[in-house]
Amino acid sequence: MQSIRSLFLTVAGVLFAGAVFLFAASLGLALAGITAVLMFGSWVAARMQPRPVRATVDARNRRQAPREPRVWNDGRGTIIDL
Repeated sequence: MQSIRSLFLTVAGVLFAGAVFLFAASLGLALAGITAVLMFGSWVAARMQPRPVRATVDARNRRQAPREPRVWNDGRGTIIDL
């Protein structure tokens, strides 16, 4: 009787440990998947942002007479081109 009881408790313990391991593994896999999706979304969002455009000055325009300053608003702030 003692041997049957210990065998039953051993099998129950192994089954319980296996269920806990399976739950932890599935939870870890779900967290890894969520993290991967968030990282991919962040990567796509970063690639879709516009790149800044460098302002260049043409050498020919610097030698000419001074001109009127241009003022305009590009949606992010007022730009004054002297």
